[in-house]
Amino acid sequence: MTETTHDRIANDVKADDVVLFMKGTPVFPQCGFSSVVVQILSHIGVPFKSYDVLSDQELRQGIKEFSDWPTIPQLYVKGEFVGGCDIIREMFENGELSELLEEKGITAKA
Repeated sequence: MTETTHDRIANDVKADDVVLFMKGTPVFPQCGFSSVVVQILSHIGVPFKSYDVLSDQELRQGIKEFSDWPTIPQLYVKGEFVGGCDIIREMFENGELSELLEEKGITAKA
């Protein structure tokens, strides 16, 4: 992985409180797993920045190496990798996601 891609990802995850690397866009997700995470974040009313890995091959490979996590989507909160679709869904269902956001000082609307 080139230093530039790694640096760009490192800067991206720190630039916004909640960052989602996904396939497609929040309005038009290109995979079911990305869609589920977008729905969860939208449901709890958390603003987030998204990056479409399908539009950038370097990013698509680089994010997997950056997080050492093999799948997309990937959610970051305050620069920290939280998880992929299954982890986010589970955290949402048991209330941990809202707790994590609250601990990090991120206000959800719901």
